[in-house]
Amino acid sequence: MTGLGNKAIMAENIQRLMDSRGIDRNKICADLGLKYTTFTDWVKGNTYPRIDKIELLANYFGVPKSELVEKYTEGYYTDREAAEFCEYLRTRPEARILFSAAKDISKEDMEKAVEYIELLKLKHK
Repeated sequence: MTGLGNKAIMAENIQRLMDSRGIDRNKICADLGLKYTTFTDWVKGNTYPRIDKIELLANYFGVPKSELVEKYTEGYYTDREAAEFCEYLRTRPEARILFSAAKDISKEDMEKAVEYIELLKLKHK
């Protein structure tokens, strides 16, 4: 069952998405034509947006609606900053190369990329 209707979860998710993208309330309200006080009530968990506004926010952030209405979990990544950066990359067409490179490069090049990533991981241990 989803957290549909849980104002606190929605508020946390909106704030997390804003923080991860460096977007403030004024910008979102201007971009989406929302009243600042209404949006602030959503971010503070005082009220819950209608489904059409949830869809508007999901499209704005480039995420499924479930990412707004369900409790956020860290998921695959153990490092929160890495998870947020990957989400940032996933939502930027110019950065999707990291997610679609496998279809365009050879097996040998993929292996080189994996080796490089492994070296980076060792560097940070």
